[in-house]
Amino acid sequence: MDINEIKLQIIKAGEKAVTQLVKVAQEDIIKYDKDDELAPDRLKNAAATKKLAIFDAFEILSRIDAERQALEAPVKQNESKGGFAERRAK
Repeated sequence: MDINEIKLQIIKAGEKAVTQLVKVAQEDIIKYDKDDELAPDRLKNAAATKKLAIFDAFEILSRIDAERQALEAPVKQNESKGGFAERRAK
């Protein structure tokens, strides 16, 4: 299997993960119950989970974009002649 094919499969898996994270972010936060002494903690945890899901989705999307651009960009051959030190000296 070609490395580009593997990268495309990873991109597809990332898109699927983003879809799942969106579903998590769209779920309702639990309703506040004044008789439940753990309700504030539950609300805080639910809000933190949504925030994490949203940030993770954006991070995955930005990485997907970067990888797609890398796959679409032509591979540049180093035009300069010389060794490592000569190329790094510029």
